[in-house]
Amino acid sequence: MMPPAGEILAEVTATDLREGAVALWWLGQASVLLKGAGTTLYIDPFLSEMEGRLIPPPFGPEEAPPADLVLVTHDHVDHLDELALPEMARSSPDARFVAPQPLLGKLSSIGIPTERTISVRVDEPVTLNGVTVTAVPAMHSFSSPPAVYDFETDEQGQHAFVGYVLDFHGVRVYHAGDTLIYEGMADRLRELRPDVALLPINGRGYYREQQGIFGNMDEREAADLAADVGVRLLVPIHYDMFESNLGNPGALVQYVRASHPELPVLVPAGGRRFVYEPGN
Repeated sequence: MMPPAGEILAEVTATDLREGAVALWWLGQASVLLKGAGTTLYIDPFLSEMEGRLIPPPFGPEEAPPADLVLVTHDHVDHLDELALPEMARSSPDARFVAPQPLLGKLSSIGIPTERTISVRVDEPVTLNGVTVTAVPAMHSFSSPPAVYDFETDEQGQHAFVGYVLDFHGVRVYHAGDTLIYEGMADRLRELRPDVALLPINGRGYYREQQGIFGNMDEREAADLAADVGVRLLVPIHYDMFESNLGNPGALVQYVRASHPELPVLVPAGGRRFVYEPGN
């Protein structure tokens, strides 16, 4: 159960970190709030009420702790929240909104001022508010039947589905967005050297795909990828929000114990702060 909104807001405001540490609040599904030294950012904030949600939003977008950056990985309703983002733009008047190039038109159409949007391209790092943001491809485009997963790009070859590696003064956090594992993915990530990996674990399946529910890596695949890349901490996400699309963090932990006992796993408590600092 999430703590009361006021408790989360007060904790975020009071958190003051030195360089080399990052605080993380998991807000359900793939939504996270990250705070480093002098920078507060969200990735895929999903803060709107919606039929079928198993977990209510931790707070409304109008009361969200002020952000410097809001990052979006792709244009699905639980990642690009069309109702929440304009409210966040108003409640965080200095925030900039970061998204893959093909999504900028969508952000503009829902009321995000163009001058506050920043496009990112795969393998082209940008430094914003002291955080270096590197977009990496995500394989989540889907058609069926039969189910086919692929990358989606626009006419200029720019990826519409991405994950992000964020470098907070030497501490690197990888948020995968929604993706399957693809050829060359582990090699690419090893080069970026993330310390922490936030990976979806809801998996995929025939009957879900027949309903048009896009799949991701499952618990074992997430663990194998994290071990292959050599991250220092695996945090499962995207497993709790919709009855038809759940994952099992307990199964993840059990598999890691059996197959990758050297890999630390944090099953996040919704709305509770976790501070990552290498060596501690």
